[in-house]
Amino acid sequence: MKPYWSGVFPAITTQLNKDGSLNLEGTAKHANALIESGVSGLIFLGSLGENQALTPAEKRRVLDAMVKVVNGRVIMLSGVAESSTAAASEYMRDGEKLGLNGFMLMPAMLYKGDERETLTHFRTAARATGLPIMIYNNPISYANDITPEMFADLADVKNFVALKESSGNVRRITDLHNTVGDRYAIFTGVDDLVLESAILGIDGWVAGSGIAFPEENQYLWELTRRSLWDKAREMYRWFTPLLHLDVHTKFVQYIKLAVQECGLGAEWVRHPRLPLTGEERKCILKIIHEGIEKRPRIPKQPAK
Repeated sequence: MKPYWSGVFPAITTQLNKDGSLNLEGTAKHANALIESGVSGLIFLGSLGENQALTPAEKRRVLDAMVKVVNGRVIMLSGVAESSTAAASEYMRDGEKLGLNGFMLMPAMLYKGDERETLTHFRTAARATGLPIMIYNNPISYANDITPEMFADLADVKNFVALKESSGNVRRITDLHNTVGDRYAIFTGVDDLVLESAILGIDGWVAGSGIAFPEENQYLWELTRRSLWDKAREMYRWFTPLLHLDVHTKFVQYIKLAVQECGLGAEWVRHPRLPLTGEERKCILKIIHEGIEKRPRIPKQPAK
């Protein structure tokens, strides 16, 4: 069965000005660069998009503007990171009206629900829209773990079409295949586990660090699709120090700095986050600059 969604769906940053205000032109520039690299979709306002630091009005402004920029060229999703089920439902209704193609739905923020509460949140929010939904499992960041058995429980909800597995436990990929079969498209959301996940069988990648290196990111993905594991392994070894930037508490600052150094945006973040300083900044810049210096040449023709 062909998955509903597949391929690279980068989680794009929300570009900001130095004063913290929205920079919609900068976000559009980066979106266009990612689309040109060959991605299958874009996810705005995910964790990397600083969803929770923006006001409700700002989030809707971003979506309204980016629907026009994307203009149907790729699938466009928005993260849904609200603290209540009612707010998540309202956001999804508004997103559907604005012209989105679907959503990446997180558990309710700020509350560690039990299994019954988490399942109820997802089922209730799904009823607010007819659009397809990717469920986002990230127990490390958001305390709620959506187990393979819980995904099986949700299988009767027709607009749940994909899942983003970010538990950090690559064993989950096989457990999901064994528990839910091909019911959902399986995406990995952990950059430095993408090759391991690809070997075990995934349909897509919600990329983070790779948004600073769109062509290389897409090429690595295409190597995995062709089972060219030797070439993929070589590419992955170059990429891994950069991919590690995606799995730190300050991943937004790290990745935005990488985006800036690659000429695709700026490092400015919304408080309470602050730009990097001192030794930490020097360390991250060293990783980024070494990655830029050693970046491999990508062949113009598809890998063979």
